[in-house]
Amino acid sequence: MAASNEELVEVLIERLLDEMPAYRDKADRVDAPNRRCLLRALMNVRPPMPLDESFLRLQDELLSREAAERGVVHVADLPRCLQDNRISVWRGDITRLDADAIVNAANSALLGCFVPCLSSNPWRYQVSDEPGTASNP
Repeated sequence: MAASNEELVEVLIERLLDEMPAYRDKADRVDAPNRRCLLRALMNVRPPMPLDESFLRLQDELLSREAAERGVVHVADLPRCLQDNRISVWRGDITRLDADAIVNAANSALLGCFVPCLSSNPWRYQVSDEPGTASNP
């Protein structure tokens, strides 16, 4: 029988905590509804280094399932800009787009970021000190 998404999340969390035991105390206080946010937080703070194939297979299975649940938006189905029909504007979750390229400039000039765009807080999805919580600031 295939593992549920929740079971995959737990296995991936445990694997990451084995690599980063300093986060275990906070992670153990995150309740069930927030475990997926915890997984994302741990993925975000993990130092860049190789992952073994078994972790990558589990991660791919989870992310593929989540993508299938959300659905895929095909660029050919998006309305085109009147000024240039080669351009479409999408407002939504860019991870759903089936596109060759995505411009996601996160500033009013639409120029992107010229220096590392990192928050002063490395936990984009952070684990709170409050038991049972994780948040998306």
